[in-house]
Amino acid sequence: MAWYPDAVKMELQPESDGQEAIRPTQFIVHSIVAPWTARRTYEYWRDSTNLESHFGVDYEGTVGQYIGTETRADANAGANRRGDGTGAVSAETASNTKGSDPWNAKQIEDLIAIGVWLHQRHGIPLRICRSHSDPGFGYHSMFSQWSTSGTACPGKARIAQFKSVVFPAIVARATGKTPPPSEPTPPKETDVPLSNDDVTRIWKTDGILAAPSTAAKGNTHWTADSYLRDIHARVRASQTELAAVNATVRTLVEALASRDDAVDVEALITRIKAAIEGVTVRLETES
Repeated sequence: MAWYPDAVKMELQPESDGQEAIRPTQFIVHSIVAPWTARRTYEYWRDSTNLESHFGVDYEGTVGQYIGTETRADANAGANRRGDGTGAVSAETASNTKGSDPWNAKQIEDLIAIGVWLHQRHGIPLRICRSHSDPGFGYHSMFSQWSTSGTACPGKARIAQFKSVVFPAIVARATGKTPPPSEPTPPKETDVPLSNDDVTRIWKTDGILAAPSTAAKGNTHWTADSYLRDIHARVRASQTELAAVNATVRTLVEALASRDDAVDVEALITRIKAAIEGVTVRLETES
């Protein structure tokens, strides 16, 4: 029974003692489709299923080992243990719930280090498996014999990383020929000024929630342009109303101040109406 020295030992029982011995000839990587820690993966294997992997690799760089690498684990279907006693070592890696994210730098480093150790400890050859039983390195969806019902594990992004980053780095580090490759540096972001077309598109794109009292039927969101036009109309209407009130007050004051005798109500009403209409026409002309 072999234990990777840089792993946290979380031994599964009775599987660790009760399952058959294997002679490790392959290393197969998986994604568990959950953002779990190595400890949480151990608890899942222990409490919720009769399946298990040898290793669990989480986002934080912790490697958990649940079964010795010379004992069968049940993550790889036909590759778990063959009739000749050979079998695959498996590593589940934390992922998002869609299994679509790439491995982060810590996970890549862990997989490389485990791969090098497996090569040194068990003699797994430094090549990608050429068939489902061929010794070497692979990923879960590589061969149908490794999955009873088919799988996309570990996902397109990680398969690409396995081929271009992880496996080449295992070979390089195990042979000492070249430094292990690193993840490509993302291009530096630069500020790009908005064009007139960009600005127009932004202002003409729906996205501002309309008030229920003003939203058109079937259109609960307005463009920024429409929203500002509505605000402008409401402000102008308020200005019109306020100006009319001011004109009314001013007319009343002027009428009362200019007469010594009783106020002629009808004449006053006529003057107020005329003042209001004059203000309304003027504001509508200006708007």
